[in-house]
Amino acid sequence: MSRPPTRNRHRGRSNSRSTSSRRGRQRASDYQPLFPAPDSQLPQIVLAKRTTHPNVFRKRIQQIIGQPAVGDWVVLYHTDTTEETPELFAYGVFNPKSEIAVRIVRWSNQLPDEVFWSQLLDRAIRLRRDTLQLDNHTDCYRLLHAEADGTPGLVVDRYANCLSAEVFSVAMGQRAPEIIERLAKQLDVAHWLIQPGPHMQSQEGFETQLQSSADLPPQITVQEYGVRYRVHFSEGHKTGFFCDQRDNRRQLAEYCRGKSVLDVCCYTGGFSIMAAARGQATAVTGVDLDAAPLALAKQNAALNNCRIKFTQADAFAYMRDMLRGGKQFDLVVLDPPKLIRNRGEMDEGTRKHFDLNRLAMQLVKPGGMMLTCSCAGLLPAQEFTRLVRAAARSAFLPTDYNPNPVPRQMQILTHSGAAMCHPVSANCPETEYLKAMWLRL
Repeated sequence: MSRPPTRNRHRGRSNSRSTSSRRGRQRASDYQPLFPAPDSQLPQIVLAKRTTHPNVFRKRIQQIIGQPAVGDWVVLYHTDTTEETPELFAYGVFNPKSEIAVRIVRWSNQLPDEVFWSQLLDRAIRLRRDTLQLDNHTDCYRLLHAEADGTPGLVVDRYANCLSAEVFSVAMGQRAPEIIERLAKQLDVAHWLIQPGPHMQSQEGFETQLQSSADLPPQITVQEYGVRYRVHFSEGHKTGFFCDQRDNRRQLAEYCRGKSVLDVCCYTGGFSIMAAARGQATAVTGVDLDAAPLALAKQNAALNNCRIKFTQADAFAYMRDMLRGGKQFDLVVLDPPKLIRNRGEMDEGTRKHFDLNRLAMQLVKPGGMMLTCSCAGLLPAQEFTRLVRAAARSAFLPTDYNPNPVPRQMQILTHSGAAMCHPVSANCPETEYLKAMWLRL
């Protein structure tokens, strides 16, 4: 057990043994222990108040006692106590360069140990396999959902015989290989991939290397509810495939029989192919700006013997062209990429969401449906609902007989979010990032 902190104030420093300079960047060491040694005298972090949120920002730290380096285990104390001595309440991992200086792993006065990690990983696996029984429907699901599963800054998805991890925290990235190894052993999975998040360098101050098993295949085929998809690890986004939309794809298929479907920002064709293969839509069109995902979408369509029209185009320009041509669809899916990556992009990203929704609503036939989504975690659900409502008030139904188009009337049928393999931490609302609204126009 670490000693109670003294009142001396020290600042943390990066450890030159753990980092190396390369073209002006620093690369973190590849490994840190999954749990500290029982007799460790850990550096101490003192806060004014106890916190239940797993992310501790640098500005909240009162004292740093010791010299923790990047990735080091630290013990957390708070001074909001009736006792004279600060109270130990948690253990976490440290990064001196990140605004999120500490990511809490265990709320306890007991060190994280072998039993703690075994129980944590087992609990995550049992949720997916025993409680949700996902293996009965799919071999593609999230195994670890960062803070919601006790692994802050680390997500892991299962794709058939492969585990794919994305790292947002350098300290968790240093522990990711051992976590992946333990998961792979429990699940009897042969292959794995670990890659840094897209903004690791700017947010964490260090870069990390992509790592993979020696025999990782370039692609793998997964299935959900009888529909098959290929996942290309070299070309995929994030961990390779959007399994968070699994339940929404299945729900969409219930409304597609005999209908025309437009899938805007279709990526590798998740919604398009589910609409055609399981939903038996009569006509499906998928639109995306990027050529590589569209090439994979075409492969996925062929894999499921589906005839889908895929078009490479900017979503805004494509929808305006369809409006000028008087084209409408029975069902429109709007699932754009993350348009708000940081608070500086809030205004512009919100405007893009508004414009996309306004255009898409005008492409829905009277009485038709629309599924609109946002994966921007910084956009609150209430704000997303507000802008969708505002977009409806600005969307018009063009008519041949009326030179003054009439506003669309919109019904909100229900709200949904990510599949249940993406649980939400009650102490970390940011883990509830995906918002979906089902509309009738």
